[in-house]
Amino acid sequence: MTKKERYEAFVSYFSEAFPEPQTELNYSNPFELVVAVVLSAQCTDVRINKVTPALFEAFPTPEAMSQATFDEIFALIRSVSYPNNKSKHLIGLSKMIMEEYGGEVPEKHADLNKLPGVGRKTANVVVSVLYNQPAMAVDTHVFRVSKRLGLVTQTAKTPLEVEKQLIRHIPKEYVHKAHHWLILHGRYVCLARKPKCTECKITHFCRYWDKLEAK
Repeated sequence: MTKKERYEAFVSYFSEAFPEPQTELNYSNPFELVVAVVLSAQCTDVRINKVTPALFEAFPTPEAMSQATFDEIFALIRSVSYPNNKSKHLIGLSKMIMEEYGGEVPEKHADLNKLPGVGRKTANVVVSVLYNQPAMAVDTHVFRVSKRLGLVTQTAKTPLEVEKQLIRHIPKEYVHKAHHWLILHGRYVCLARKPKCTECKITHFCRYWDKLEAK
């Protein structure tokens, strides 16, 4: 199977099986999404969804959160990973949104990337989810699954290298969906330690499965 055929099989299966994939983070506006994605770094969406209701009730807007104290934020997010840094980031990004962007979450990737706690991956998630822009956020699931399937080369050692290869080959109109396809497949089927290969519906174009079969 050529790389072109593999990508075609990937898009064909998921566009039919999961035509409208969605993030599993709960949010009701752009600000809440940014906060949720920042909190989700190295933490599960399930955990974040347990934390954010109380956080958003206490600080529903950038203005409200910009005026919060560190201790107030920390008390509400202490169960997530790295609560110290994330508390500082949430206050900092809220202040920047108020001071530099008129209280509105910026739409441009470059502007989002300037916000405290918002790196390339987080900015990619936000523009992809909110605006359907062809941005590919590469987390551990995307990194693992794209390599196992054979969508990217095994020599791709960094998230950026994986991102560039995926963007190069996935049709532009599917990139924002492919981000979710890869994450959800990695979260529920192509698990890190024990992938559920016998339950998987895409072994027909998976290089990892080909290697298992060849043993």
